[in-house]
Amino acid sequence: MGMRIGELAARAGTTTRALRYYESRGLLPARRGKNGYRTYDESDLKLLRQIRTLQDFGFDLEEARPFVECLQAGHSEGDVCPASLDVYRRKLAELDALIGELQSVRARIGVRLASVGGEPPLCELGGR
Repeated sequence: MGMRIGELAARAGTTTRALRYYESRGLLPARRGKNGYRTYDESDLKLLRQIRTLQDFGFDLEEARPFVECLQAGHSEGDVCPASLDVYRRKLAELDALIGELQSVRARIGVRLASVGGEPPLCELGGR
């Protein structure tokens, strides 16, 4: 039995507005019942949970697309397809670059603090 948009939103922990937005972006199928109402099933809930998990990790909707497409292709997980793995690799590279930038800024602030008579930094980011 299908779900209506409100039930799907509640089960996915999101809003009907978000669901309509995902639909407009092609990430959620736009199926309608004979009565004209949107209908969804458990596979749609799985798609939404995948999108929400990726958003919690800082992925944008376009980065989530390969994971959704992987699930829609019938795979049990959204991150087993080559395109999804490529997104993971790109995201890790972005995070590594950001971590490097933050470590550099932290080191410069620590040097500046020490040069004006403050305490030297107790520890470096990343345990160094």
